Amino acid sequence: MHATPALPLLIVKTGDTLDTLTRTMGDFEQWVAAGLGETTLPLQVLDARKLPALPAPAALAGVILTGSHAMVSDREPWSEALVPWLQALVTHGTPVLGICYGHQLLAHALGGEVGYHPGGLELGTVDVHLTPAAQADALFSGLPTCLHAHVVHAQTVRTLPPNAAHLAANAHEPHHAFRVGRHAWGVQFHPEFNAAAMQGYVEHLAPTLPAGQPCPAVQETALSNGLLARFARLCERSAAWQD
Repeated sequence: MHATPALPLLIVKTGDTLDTLTRTMGDFEQWVAAGLGETTLPLQVLDARKLPALPAPAALAGVILTGSHAMVSDREPWSEALVPWLQALVTHGTPVLGICYGHQLLAHALGGEVGYHPGGLELGTVDVHLTPAAQADALFSGLPTCLHAHVVHAQTVRTLPPNAAHLAANAHEPHHAFRVGRHAWGVQFHPEFNAAAMQGYVEHLAPTLPAGQPCPAVQETALSNGLLARFARLCERSAAWQD
């Protein structure tokens, strides 16, 4: 008898990082793949901006939506084309993790509201505080109540989708993480960034900061980085349950 091939873990590319970082560090999808660690699942990458055919939810072990320099509120055709597919993934129970733009797009697809943050840009390494609901969450349980995390975003999930579990926040961003259903998460922060990537964004955006505002500090974020490997393990278990 032949073993059933493992379902793939799909990385949906929604944008590119800065050219200065791509030349030395690769792009978002490579950072995500590295953060997943050693996984038994084959990895596939799909560039959503090319309007490709989207796999059936049952054909995937999980989906990760990358960040992007685009804005969800612009409703670009390639972005809106993902909305019914994301709805179908969540209905089916396929694990989904949306990062930054992916977080906002997932919220939009599921009935939340996305727009520019009234407080402006959040940039650098920040403290993210987990809510009590996170302690019973399959992805966040067992983590400290405060995590260091890398952030760079001008838009925000203003209103969470109906029936979403609110999982993390800080003084600037009220919706740093949420979950809908059992296996669909959005995180506004960047678990795929290392300190060098975050520093690259800080240096790139420094000229746009208000006069007199110091550049945000950057430090290591091992615990929030570890969410990618946690998600991979969850996808492995979910795929095993479907066998």
